[in-house]
Amino acid sequence: MSDAKENAGRVGDGTRAVRAGLPEPVKHEPTLPGPVFAAHFHLPGEVTGPYSYGRDDNPTWTLLENAIGELEAPGQDDVETLVFASGMAAISSVLFSQLRAGDAVVLPSDGYQVLPLVGAQLQAYGIEVRTAPTGQDAQLEVLEGARLLWIESPSNPGLDVCDIRRLVEAAHARGALVAVDNTLATPLGQRPLELGADFSVASGTKQLTGHGDVLLGYVAGRAGEAMTAVRRWRKIVGAISGPMEAWLAHRSIATLQLRVDRQNATARVLAEALRERPEVSGLRYPGLSDDPSHAIASRQMRRYGCVVSFTLPTRARAERFLQALRLVEDATSFGGVRSTAERRRRWGGDAVPEGFIRMSVGAEDPEDLVADVLRALDESAE
Repeated sequence: MSDAKENAGRVGDGTRAVRAGLPEPVKHEPTLPGPVFAAHFHLPGEVTGPYSYGRDDNPTWTLLENAIGELEAPGQDDVETLVFASGMAAISSVLFSQLRAGDAVVLPSDGYQVLPLVGAQLQAYGIEVRTAPTGQDAQLEVLEGARLLWIESPSNPGLDVCDIRRLVEAAHARGALVAVDNTLATPLGQRPLELGADFSVASGTKQLTGHGDVLLGYVAGRAGEAMTAVRRWRKIVGAISGPMEAWLAHRSIATLQLRVDRQNATARVLAEALRERPEVSGLRYPGLSDDPSHAIASRQMRRYGCVVSFTLPTRARAERFLQALRLVEDATSFGGVRSTAERRRRWGGDAVPEGFIRMSVGAEDPEDLVADVLRALDESAE
């Protein structure tokens, strides 16, 4: 292991985020080189060297991929990272590159709402799809004979947590690969590869970039046959990130630790305030000591995320609440510096009550945000 890699494993999260993926300094050159816009590169003679065609690789991707790899697996040389056009492109790359007709895959029944669409497509290709909830490690019950286990922990939007290491060990004992959707936690909250997973997958659209202006995804995994297949899938479908998006993402990672710590702390304060409201039910935040998932989360997570979920009595109450908010935008997605909230049932894909709210806590002053939420709850009462 090089000295740089060894030192990368020792520094704090803030230092790592600020320095992640930066090239060696060159006099009079920028610290972070600008985006490289190129469909092709000079390529006389034989095809050698790292860059040949813009669908296959790009210097701006390389810097971002190095940065994400340093966050997902600090100090480790054998981890490869690939960036994609979106989180769904990254998810699809793992599922469709690793599975064949006759294989079985285990998906969470309470995961991201597009997963059922992916599951239907897998079934159309002759792949058996099994589902089980994230909580209580229920996926263990349907794991026998599966080729791949897909974990989403914490789950979106319900915020259930499973014991990742336990599931990984059980899956590997049965010959199955394991992928973990790490979007909600980010690499600063949880490192699936350190817990034994084969793939750590995430939507960089969310807290990794944190400004609600970039669509991006990535897959990190041990270099080898499985990641080679993921890279080949990216080439086949062309699900590549634009260089501008990659550069913006890399720039944003420098503030990741600052944003994550602020948003996590405020999410905890907000959850504690919501716990005192009689109209709020089903409150979930893994960082609360009385949350059903806290015991497991505290063993495998270093930070608990910026999302709080809860249920208001009716659809109408939830809609009035959202309309009354002044500092919180009624929008989908999560992880941005501006707080957002939405009634998740409006999409129709989540098995949640009509009054279920997923709230993403931003970087506003905690007291201002909590005051706004409590005021909106008061004003939305009938």
